[in-house]
Amino acid sequence: MWNFTEEQFACFGLTVGVAAFMLYMLFIVMQLAWESKAGKFGTFVIFLGLAFGMLGFVAKGVIQWMIDS
Repeated sequence: MWNFTEEQFACFGLTVGVAAFMLYMLFIVMQLAWESKAGKFGTFVIFLGLAFGMLGFVAKGVIQWMIDS
C-alpha cells in the first residue's frame, strides 16, 4: 500500500492511529465530566481513573525514544 513496508505501516498506525484514539478517549472523558457536573475535584478523579492508563502508554513511547537516541 503506497510503497510502505509492513513495519512502516504498523509504526504509522501505532503512533498516529493510537494517538488519535487517545485524544478521542480524552474527549469522551471530558464530556462525561462536563455532563455529570462533577466539579474540579470530580473531574480530576474522573480523569485519574479513566485516563491514567494512557499515561503508561505515552511513558513507554518516551522511554523507548530516550533509549534509542
